[in-house]
Amino acid sequence: MKISNKIVITLSICLIVASCKVPAIATLADKKPVPESFENSKDTNNIGAIPWKNFFKDKTLVDLIDTALKNNQELMITLQEIEIAKNDIRLRKGRLLPTVGVGAGAGVEKVGRYTSQGAGDANTEISPGQEFPDPLMDYKIAAYANWEVDIWKKLHNAKKAAVSRYLATIEGKNFVVTNLVAEVANSYYELLSLDNQLIILKQNIQLQKNALEIVKIQKEAAKATELAVQKFTAEVLSSQHREFDILQNIKETENRINYLLGRYPQEIKRDKSDFLSLLPTTILSGIPSQLLANRPDIKQVELDLAAAKIDIKVARAEFYPSLGISASVGLNAFKPSYLNMFPESLLYSLAGDIAGPLINRNAIKAEFLNANARQIQALYNYDRTILNAYLEVSNQLSMISNLEKGYNLKSQQVDALKKAIEFSNDLFKSARIDYFEVLMTQRDALETKLELVETKKQQLNATVNIYRNLGGGWK
Repeated sequence: MKISNKIVITLSICLIVASCKVPAIATLADKKPVPESFENSKDTNNIGAIPWKNFFKDKTLVDLIDTALKNNQELMITLQEIEIAKNDIRLRKGRLLPTVGVGAGAGVEKVGRYTSQGAGDANTEISPGQEFPDPLMDYKIAAYANWEVDIWKKLHNAKKAAVSRYLATIEGKNFVVTNLVAEVANSYYELLSLDNQLIILKQNIQLQKNALEIVKIQKEAAKATELAVQKFTAEVLSSQHREFDILQNIKETENRINYLLGRYPQEIKRDKSDFLSLLPTTILSGIPSQLLANRPDIKQVELDLAAAKIDIKVARAEFYPSLGISASVGLNAFKPSYLNMFPESLLYSLAGDIAGPLINRNAIKAEFLNANARQIQALYNYDRTILNAYLEVSNQLSMISNLEKGYNLKSQQVDALKKAIEFSNDLFKSARIDYFEVLMTQRDALETKLELVETKKQQLNATVNIYRNLGGGWK
């Protein structure tokens, strides 16, 4: 056996032995199971499966959401992330194929006559009586190819990881859509509640002005004092000041919706009446296992976990030898006219090489350990996302139940204070109570009405949030 062959075989054996010393892949714990039900409910119907256009009944709100899905800048940015991930798949796929190129070149070379090459060129004749040109030109036209043979599936696994991350970006886009739909709906209901608060406040200001006129008349009849007049005047001014606060909140809420819709400030057209008559949608929470299929954020982290597992295989393959093949074919001569002299001007080459890390593999080992750590991170993130999803649904279900009970009690309180205002006005006119009791009754009635509107808004927002938390809004 030739010495060169022995060297090649020896090096190959060394590479194989060195490649066998590969760190072990970390063992992952099993995924934690989710509870079987929400609040002991076994109903499998889930409002998260309802398309958002069917879930929301208000046509104005549906139009606003539709505009947001077309123009929202954050959503547009997310769509570009999908394009980036798609191009990464093309990049990984391209590395599986040979790299082929075509090139042409020209050069000149002048060597000393009293060198081995110079003396040889001078004594070699291309044709009788003709030496090599001096200086010697070099013209070349050739095609070349390089290919890394994917014997350890490193490149295939890198492509699979890129596909998983591409699918994860799609789920990320769906999660952005879900949150965008919920944010537009919540802001819309907040706007309606502010409109209703403004209506209530204006009605209360009118009641206060009427009471002020009564106090002024009673003062003229010596049945009330200037103190009562000033107290009622101050109460009217306080309510009027509060009116401007609500108007500012309305403007800011309108602009928040316009921002979500990707447009400059303009009035949000809506029906400002009958806010308290709006009924929250009946909630069907289904079972927790449906969250795994419905919620885009859970599907996103699940795909990220799958990609992290594949990254381990890619990093592990870096320890093994790689096989590369290179080839070229073309025409080469020192005169352009000789390029078409075939086969004299023909050049070709074919080579294969095997190479692998032998000494100082710390960088490869560090990347492998990082891939291991990222895989464990991805698993914890997956468990955390599922836990957060379950707790979000549980919190919203509890809130919906408590808000319903609280709204009924607050409605009864509003009715009682309405009657109290009528009684207080009659008693004040007959001088059976003083002005302070009238003021306090009106103030309590106003605060309770505003609290009732706030509770209604919270009910509607809780319905939107449970719809989002169950995975609705992106379909």
